[in-house]
Amino acid sequence: MKEKTQHHVKDLSLAKLGKQRIEWAESSMPVLLNIQKRFTKEKPLAGQTIAACLHVTAETANLAITLKEGGAHVYLCASNPLSTQDDVAASLVQDYGINCFAIKGEDHDTYYQHINTVLNAKPGFTMDDGADLVSIVHTKKKNCLNAILGGTEETTTGVIRLKSMAAERVLQYPIIAVNDAQTKHLFDNRYGTGQSTIDGIIRATNRLLAGSVFVVCGYGWCGRGLAMRARGMGASVIITEVDSIKALEAAMDGFEVMPLLKAAPIGDFFCTVTGDCQVIGKKHFEVMKDGAIVANSGHFNVELDLEVLEKMSSSKRNVKPFVDEYKVASKRIYVLGEGRLINLAAAEGHPASVMDMSFANQSLGLEYMMLHHNELKKDVYPVPQHLDQEIARLKLASMNIHIDELSAAQKKYLSSWDQGT
Repeated sequence: MKEKTQHHVKDLSLAKLGKQRIEWAESSMPVLLNIQKRFTKEKPLAGQTIAACLHVTAETANLAITLKEGGAHVYLCASNPLSTQDDVAASLVQDYGINCFAIKGEDHDTYYQHINTVLNAKPGFTMDDGADLVSIVHTKKKNCLNAILGGTEETTTGVIRLKSMAAERVLQYPIIAVNDAQTKHLFDNRYGTGQSTIDGIIRATNRLLAGSVFVVCGYGWCGRGLAMRARGMGASVIITEVDSIKALEAAMDGFEVMPLLKAAPIGDFFCTVTGDCQVIGKKHFEVMKDGAIVANSGHFNVELDLEVLEKMSSSKRNVKPFVDEYKVASKRIYVLGEGRLINLAAAEGHPASVMDMSFANQSLGLEYMMLHHNELKKDVYPVPQHLDQEIARLKLASMNIHIDELSAAQKKYLSSWDQGT
C-alpha cells in the first residue's frame, strides 16, 4: 500500500503552478539531473530516512526529488520563515509524494513545530541549511540522536555553528560541510548571492542603483559577489570589514573601504552578508540619511539589530510588500524583508544553474556520508576533493566546455621534488 504523504503547506491547489516552476528549474540543473538518473537506477539511499531543513524553492524541490529517486524517505521543512515558495511546497506533496512542512511567512512557533515534525520521522541522516535542525536535535530532541548516522550542511552560517559544536565536543555525529566545497562557495556564494540579492532589493524597492552609494557589510564570498553586482549596476560601492586581509582584498579590488559608522551617513543602500549578529545597530541607524534602505542577505535576521530600531522609532508601517518604514526622529529608514534573507524573501533565491552545483554537492555528500559514516569521527568534514572535481567536470560538460589534460611527463614533474631548473 502506498505510504500517505504527510504535509503542512499553504494550499494544495497551488500544485500546478509549483510543478511548472519545478520543471523550469530542472531545465537549468543538468548536473543534479545526471546524478538523479544514476540514483534512480542504483537506489543508493534505499530505505534511508532524511530530515531536510532547507529553503523550500523550486531548486530544492529537484534535490528532494533526486533523494527520493535514490530510494530515500524525505521529510522537508523550511530553514527560513520567509523563503518558502508555497506553490512548490504544494507540488512536492501533490505531484511527487514528498513529505513537506513549510508555509511562507510562518510564525516562530510554526517554524520550530515543522522542524520537530521532520525529526519525529526518526531520520538516519540530516540535511541542514543554517544548522537550526541540528541545534534542535542536540538540545530539545536528543532522543533522535541514536538513530542519526550523519548529515550535511549547506551554509557558511551553519558550518560556523557546527564547527563551534565540534570544538566544544558536543557534536554527536559527523557532518559534511557542503558550503566549503569549491563548486559551492565559489559559485553559490559569489554568483548566486550576488545576483539574487540585487534581484531581491530591486523587486522590493524598484529603486535605481546607478548613482547610489551601496554599502556592503562583509567581504567574504557573498560580499564579493554582491559588491561586484552592485558596481555593475552603476552604484558606488563601499565595503566594511573587521578582517584586515579581506579589507585589503576589497581595496585591491578597487572598492572604497571604511568603518561602518563612517559609511552610515552616506549610504543609500546597506546590505549585511557577514554571518554575525548586530552588524548594523543603534549608532548606525542614528546617523543614516532619510530614506536609507537596509537589507540582509546573511542567513539569519540577527545581522540587523531590529529590536533596537523598534525602540528608537516613533512609528513603523508596512509601505509595500517586504518594505517596512521606521520613523526615527525626522527621518525614515526602510528595512527590507523583516531583515531576513532578502534574496529569498522578496525574490526567488539563487538561479537554478548555480544551485545545480550546490545540490549536486548535497546529493553526493549525503551518499558519501552514508557509505563512510562508520569511519568518521563526530566532526565537520569538507566535501571530498574528488567529488568536488567531478561536479566541476559534469558542469563543464553540460556547458560544452572542454579543458586540457596533463601529460604523463607533466604529472611526474608536478609530483616530484628532484626536478629543478
